[in-house]
Amino acid sequence: MSGCDHCGGSCGSCGGCGTLELNGGEILVLRKLGQIPFLPVARKAEDPRPVYLEDGDCTAEEYSLILECLEKKGLISLDFDTPLKGFDPAEYRAYPIRGSFALTARGQRVLELLEIQGAQ
Repeated sequence: MSGCDHCGGSCGSCGGCGTLELNGGEILVLRKLGQIPFLPVARKAEDPRPVYLEDGDCTAEEYSLILECLEKKGLISLDFDTPLKGFDPAEYRAYPIRGSFALTARGQRVLELLEIQGAQ
């Protein structure tokens, strides 16, 4: 299976096998979105990588890769045109482009399956 540049081939959306593989960080983000439907995301004008700074569970670099992989898998939608209203914390001030991310319909179905199956 040929893989995407970010997931090392484990994203499941690149090959023809029809399976979907998720790592622990991806499951963590999906579960957070199951509790809070929209989370903040930002980026710099010269750098397209998404930045999520809300939780200390992963580093900023790890979250960037997680968000890119989840978007590539069609599980989340990154929207840099729709920032969260009233959200302007100091840690995001270095990132002039702010938006939000949320589950897609496919992401919601995957999250429901994770909850049913009790995946860790």
